[in-house]
Amino acid sequence: MRMLVEARLDTRAGNEAIKNGKLPKVLQEVMGAVHPEAAYFAPMDGGRACMMVFDMQDSSQMPPILEAFFTELEAEVHIQPVMNYEDLQKGLAAAGRI
Repeated sequence: MRMLVEARLDTRAGNEAIKNGKLPKVLQEVMGAVHPEAAYFAPMDGGRACMMVFDMQDSSQMPPILEAFFTELEAEVHIQPVMNYEDLQKGLAAAGRI
């Protein structure tokens, strides 16, 4: 299932992760694990944020994916299923709306 994870980094922990070189390593670890179809980095709610869209095969993948954000970057994390336009069309057709 296509998922969107949004991780908003704690400012203090993010500053420390940049200073000690941990931030690129954590992001490479997560991106290597999920192979995102898209990854974006931007300010969000006054802090640093990362948003990735990836395919999750099983919910048991959540801990290894998300724990690095929690433990290494003290991030606030949100994860939710999402659709692209083709997924939406398929779903609407199955629901008899197209």
